[in-house]
Amino acid sequence: MLERRLRKDRTEVTFVLPGEEPPGPVSVVGDFNDWQPGVHTLKRRKDGKRAVTVELPRDSSHAFRYLAAGDYWFNDESAGDREGVNSRLHT
Repeated sequence: MLERRLRKDRTEVTFVLPGEEPPGPVSVVGDFNDWQPGVHTLKRRKDGKRAVTVELPRDSSHAFRYLAAGDYWFNDESAGDREGVNSRLHT
């Protein structure tokens, strides 16, 4: 699930996943972090879900996926758009 918060010159996008699915650490990787695992690792929130917030330029578009333990790549179905095998996010 994606949560967006508009700021004056940027959009804060929070990537949210359930607390236990998939198990183990999960990173969001995309063109905004040069597809580097571990740069944006989801952390547990008080509500039990895992999340990480990334600041992105307003009115931009980005490809991304999640990477879980065991080299398990998956998409965010709430993103709505796809670009090949990647989810696509519009800010």
